[in-house]
Formats: sequence, structure tokens, C-alpha cells
Amino acid sequence: MGVLVLAGLLVLAVGGCVCVVWASRGGPRWVRGVAAVTLAVGELLRVAAKSNRRRSVNQSGGDSD
Repeated sequence: MGVLVLAGLLVLAVGGCVCVVWASRGGPRWVRGVAAVTLAVGELLRVAAKSNRRRSVNQSGGDSD
């Protein structure tokens, strides 16, 4: 079951990347919508990972700089 969920997430990620490339070349409206959602989710994940990294450094007693 877990393998199916991971495979589904992989398919969604690859499909989103394809839509980003296609939209950059002037794809149809729905492709541009999927590309915008893909880029927004990627940005949210990047910010969450950055925040999580800061939190783990602060908890271990390291500098936050």
C-alpha cells in the first residue's frame, strides 16, 4: 500500500514538472494552471524545509546564523 502511495506521488511530481516545462513553452490554459500549482507547492515545501532546518539547529544548540 505504501509503495502505491509513493508511486502516485512520484507520478504527480513528474506530471507537474512536465506541465511546468510545457507551460513555459506556451501550453494550454489548464497546463499553465497545473504549472502554477506545482510551483506554489514547491515553494511551500522549500519554505517548510528551511524552517525545519532552522528549528533543528536551534534545538541542538547551534548558531542560527
